[in-house]
Amino acid sequence: MNAFVLDSLRGLRETLQFGRAADRAQELSNRMDSLIRVEARLKGRTAIAMTATGAAVLALDMGMLLASMHLVNYGMLDFGCAVVACAALMSSFGPVIAVANLGSTLQQTLASGARVLDVLDECPQTEEVEGGVALDGFEGAVASHVDFSYGDAKVLSDVELHVEPGQVVQIAGRSGSGKSTLLKLFMRFWDVDRGEIEVSGRDIRCVNTASLREVEGFMTQETHLFAGTVRDNLAFAKPGARDEEIMAACEKASIANFVHRLPEGLDTQVGELGDALSGGERQRLGLARMFLHDAPFVLLDEPTSNLDALNEAAVLRALSDNRAGKTVLLVSHRPSAAAIADVTYSVEHGRVS
Repeated sequence: MNAFVLDSLRGLRETLQFGRAADRAQELSNRMDSLIRVEARLKGRTAIAMTATGAAVLALDMGMLLASMHLVNYGMLDFGCAVVACAALMSSFGPVIAVANLGSTLQQTLASGARVLDVLDECPQTEEVEGGVALDGFEGAVASHVDFSYGDAKVLSDVELHVEPGQVVQIAGRSGSGKSTLLKLFMRFWDVDRGEIEVSGRDIRCVNTASLREVEGFMTQETHLFAGTVRDNLAFAKPGARDEEIMAACEKASIANFVHRLPEGLDTQVGELGDALSGGERQRLGLARMFLHDAPFVLLDEPTSNLDALNEAAVLRALSDNRAGKTVLLVSHRPSAAAIADVTYSVEHGRVS
């Protein structure tokens, strides 16, 4: 129910646009009815258990009182001892009742525990490498005879790609051709099915994961912003960064003027999921975050897809002006990206040419 409500709120604009509000409301009502039936069944069982417990306690208390009165009347037991015995019995039922009532919350506790255990049992797509090679810097990257599939769907086939230090390499191609997947393989978010990917002459499967991510910087097509301030989101790439460093990164991403115009500057809240900003503003903040990370090997997945022509030109100019000491692997289907590229590869049907 929580997931459905959250999904409905995030997709509210689309729901209103396509006139599906009534359908979502009906689905919500159906789910609520189902939840109510389940809760009624659980509470009914809880009520039966509590009633049975209360009846048993009452019956035993009455039995104890009657037995005590009988023994006192016949002089077999002192009145004071009878009172103590009855009080001891009645007070002993507290822990018993607490255990009996545990069933009302135990099912929710077990369900919550099962969800936590399911998360803990999840296996990562790639195991972290800690005892491997540490990279001192970036000396080029190579994809050699790389095959990769999502399940049974083959995405990349016998891919050959060479990236020399200092180059800006563009990867072009239609949507779904495997361009973004290739960048994620360089980041080792997945492992290749066949072949190998090398960074600085080392197979990335033998490189310490932390060292690899320090050398590489990756910007996705949709920049995720955390709830917090602009400063928090930019400094996420470099904890403890000074304001001067953050603003220098904003200058490189051509968003410094926008940050200065914000009501509280770097202390402005971006809202949940960055909803207080436009898609283009979020994307340029993602680019500023990438400049702040200052990795020598930069992988950019459609960095200008949410920008108009003017801002796209500013971003491409920023990439070109700040390429010193950087190697850029740029995925973009726009012809304008070729203007700053030294080499262009085309991906079609999982093959690179």
